[in-house]
Order: sequence, then C-alpha cells, then structure tokens
Amino acid sequence: MPKRGKKYKESRSKVESTKRYDFAEAVDTAISASYAKFDETVDVAVRLGVDPRHADQMVRGTVVLPNGLGKEVKVLVFAKGEKEAEAREAGADFVGNEELVEKIKEGWFGFDKAIATPDMMGTVGKIGRLLGPRGLMPNAKTGTVTFDVAKTVQELKAGKIEFRVEKAGIVHAPMGKVSFGTQKLIENIAAFLEMIMKLKPSSSKGTYLKGIAVSTTMGPGVRIDTTMVKDLVK
Repeated sequence: MPKRGKKYKESRSKVESTKRYDFAEAVDTAISASYAKFDETVDVAVRLGVDPRHADQMVRGTVVLPNGLGKEVKVLVFAKGEKEAEAREAGADFVGNEELVEKIKEGWFGFDKAIATPDMMGTVGKIGRLLGPRGLMPNAKTGTVTFDVAKTVQELKAGKIEFRVEKAGIVHAPMGKVSFGTQKLIENIAAFLEMIMKLKPSSSKGTYLKGIAVSTTMGPGVRIDTTMVKDLVK
C-alpha cells in the first residue's frame, strides 16, 4: 500500500485542484495522471442541480457512446421462439428462457447486460432479487424490455450505457479506456453530456450543470469548466 500511496501522490501532483480545465486539457491531464499497469477506465462524474428524491427531478437514461467502451460486452437475452433466433443472429452471447433462469438461480452471472422480451418478464421476475442488486434486471425505462431484440443487442454490444442520478445529485458513467486517446474520449463525453442536457427536468431550477470531473480508475479527479459544455455539445 505505501508504494501505491506514493504513486497516487505523484499522480495527484499533476492536477491543479482549484483549476477548472477545458475538455481537451482535462482529459489529457487525467490520462497523464494515470499510473496503473492496466488500461484504466476513464469515468465522468456530473453534479446536477436536481433533487432525485422528487420523481419529477429524476435524471435517468441511456446513450450509445460513438466509440464504445473498449471492452467486450456479454449480452444475455431472455426470449423464446422467433425472438430467440433473432437474438442469436444479432450476436447475443446467451439466449434462452427457463433454463437461463435456473442457471442464474444456481449462482451464474457470466454476462454484463440482460434483455427480455415483454412476454418473458413474468419468468424473469422470479430472479429479480438476484438481478436487481447487480444492475442486471431488464427494465422498460432503459429499453432492455423490448421486442426489438436485434437492435437492442447491437446497441449494447456497440457501447450503449445506462445512467441515473444518485441521491447526492451526481451521475457517474464510464467513457472508455485510457488507450482511446483524448479525441475519442471527448467524442464519448460529448454524446453523454448532450443526452444529460436533453434530459434536464422542467422542474429543475437554477444551475443545472453544477460540476463535471473526469478521472481514471486509479487516478485523481480533474475538474472541468462547465461553461465549456455549450462549445462541446452543439
């Protein structure tokens, strides 16, 4: 641990804590401050001027990142009949119905995302208490309960992410890997922030974007000047 602590301090010293960086400089700084031996994930945290305790101020949605996430996303589809075949043709990693439910009951969770056709939700509901806490429960609000199986599988494979505001008014989301480089990461961040802006609740008063920070898995947060968003999101 002391060794890691020293590396973090060195990393931290590369970031001016009081400065609000522009997007390119912030991402460059976050990348240069990364120090792990693995290809770290780059995350964005956005602090919003909303109170998630009120249903009309809940910010929740999905967005397909133009450059994906830089990792293979294993997709499971609960379906039967024609939709089962459609899911396989679209590239789903696991497709089935009752037998998958039984496998999950036994403790198997070898997938990253789950989709279900509406007619399967009665069956999938039996394992809701297992899928829910892991963020794997199909949900109509995020488009993962649908008969449009092929499109949804392809979007998830391509880097579609789900996000929702937490109690403190912050939205966290992964934007890709350090190895993407600055330009690809900025393109992903732009798509994410554009969706955040579209989802601004009409009941949200005052400043909506209160703060933005970018960081790598192990590195320190780099704060971004929120006034720059209008230039990034055209």
